[in-house]
Amino acid sequence: MPSDPWDYGGSRRRSSGAGLVVVAVVLAALVVGGLAGGVAGRMSAGVPAPTAPQAAAGTADGAAGDLSAVAARVQGSVTSIEVRSGGRLGAGSGFVIDRQGRVLTNAHVVGDGGRVTVVLADRRRVPARVVGSDRARDLAVLAIPADQSPAPLPFGRSSRVRVGEPVLALGSPLGLQGTVTSGIVSALNREVRMGDGGTGGTALQTDASINPGNSGGPLVNARGEVIGVNTAIATLMRGGGGGSIGIGFAIPADRAREGAQRLIG
Repeated sequence: MPSDPWDYGGSRRRSSGAGLVVVAVVLAALVVGGLAGGVAGRMSAGVPAPTAPQAAAGTADGAAGDLSAVAARVQGSVTSIEVRSGGRLGAGSGFVIDRQGRVLTNAHVVGDGGRVTVVLADRRRVPARVVGSDRARDLAVLAIPADQSPAPLPFGRSSRVRVGEPVLALGSPLGLQGTVTSGIVSALNREVRMGDGGTGGTALQTDASINPGNSGGPLVNARGEVIGVNTAIATLMRGGGGGSIGIGFAIPADRAREGAQRLIG
């Protein structure tokens, strides 16, 4: 039976000496029901709450435009994040959340700190500082100069998310900046304990492909609104070596927005 199938390894670690890319499991999860456990966190096979039927495309609540147009509209606000500490490089994703140049990502991307660089969609490299990090909720806020910041992405409302609606996951899987994958919302209210000894909460489940390096990037709906922050995947191999199997998880928008506001103060 496979063990350790839940991987919070959305960030990438690379040794400066060997130059080899190695997926690092930053956080793990323990599945309730007999599978072997990881070092921190626990996820149960929670049953999604009943939801209203998805509105038909073209209505006020339905899909708005084709997804290629949505991707083009939001890609400029999505960033890569590099964290250098000692001889190692950690990498993940993030996105701009306000006009003051603040960038939201996962706490496990930032890790224990180091020299942080935000790489913008046009390849500009901008030094960043960590405004705050909450490991329990797996959220961190960075700041870059406002005059160099792209436009912020709008947040959607968690209450409006529907199972089956189309979504895009954006970020830098395996260092491939500007990658966009598509899928649907697979389930709501998956019970998961976020972060290092974190508090319980619920996550969105999606089949949009999420891989190491996607952590901290946005999950957006067909209106270009952020409905989640990509944070974890399920794999069939220890350490997440199997990559995406179409089961990914994102911190819901309402909780992400509230957490960011709390970190900004």
